Amino acid sequence: MSAKIALKPKVQLGVVTTHFKFVGGIVPDENGKFPRDADGALLCLTEMKKLCEVSRVNMNIVQIPFFSSADPKEVAEMIDGLKAMDLEVHFIIMVGGANPMNPADEDAVVGQLVISLKAAITHGVRHVSSTSIEEWMSNETRKDGAEFEAAIAQNVKVHLRVYQEAGVEGSCIENWHIEFLRPGEFKTFTTLDRAWAFVRAANEALGKKFFKLLVDAAHCGDSGLTIAQNEDLFARIAAAGEFGVFHASAKTTRGCLSTDDGWISALLTAVAKTGELRHVFVEVFDHTDPALELVRKLDPGHGIDTRDGRSYTEVTADGLADIAHRLNNLAARGFLNA
Repeated sequence: MSAKIALKPKVQLGVVTTHFKFVGGIVPDENGKFPRDADGALLCLTEMKKLCEVSRVNMNIVQIPFFSSADPKEVAEMIDGLKAMDLEVHFIIMVGGANPMNPADEDAVVGQLVISLKAAITHGVRHVSSTSIEEWMSNETRKDGAEFEAAIAQNVKVHLRVYQEAGVEGSCIENWHIEFLRPGEFKTFTTLDRAWAFVRAANEALGKKFFKLLVDAAHCGDSGLTIAQNEDLFARIAAAGEFGVFHASAKTTRGCLSTDDGWISALLTAVAKTGELRHVFVEVFDHTDPALELVRKLDPGHGIDTRDGRSYTEVTADGLADIAHRLNNLAARGFLNA
């Protein structure tokens, strides 16, 4: 194995646990139980141990998709196992079957989010993320004008209600990072500026900069805004104190980072220059994952095999090495503090 890469800047680096599939990998069953390997160990822990062994860079953070239906004992087993690998756990909360923009679905959305944030508090999680401003792959149409403002207002109501009911004030949770998705997966909050409109409104209503923008290079690349437009927004968002987690993920394919057409490198550099880069996660998806069939129908590019003969563990490890080198060189060039 090649020599380990020492991460030089004061930036945390890790992965989102998506490279071994949602279905059969990280989604709990109808009883809230997670998939296990042949020896009875949680598959998530088995796969993360494997990744830690082959990665040339030592990770210090991991972001796990969190489902409110998961068995609390299984959640504890997973989190304890990840912490034993010297990984700080972040949640990315999944909300399903309800539309946060629809007042009729408010209780359903709040219920899922409250359970999730209470679990984060139980396990000492400092950073939670979510796409909880819109329902994934819904039949909704894009909201603009007065409808867009109403959608923001309803989302603010939902998220502040969760903040209160989950007991977030004074807890271990430092920030809630909000992610927008590409057109098709979402209809309304599909660009960085539209997602920022919600974050600004939520922070203003709360009276502090608790909500941040989770910026995924893939979603920026597929959003329709140019690199330059996203870079300009990064500077403004960072100056407002509302920039959060960064996902290093390739647009369209969501596979090997070499398929990103320059978006990751450009956006990572732009964020580094703001001085607000804190958490970077490599995110890779299995192109055969049954959970992502709708995305493959939306864009066949999502179903391309980008492994080039490697396993997805190796693809993810290569992504970690690539991003570690980029971060080290950004530090060498004076854009990040070493």
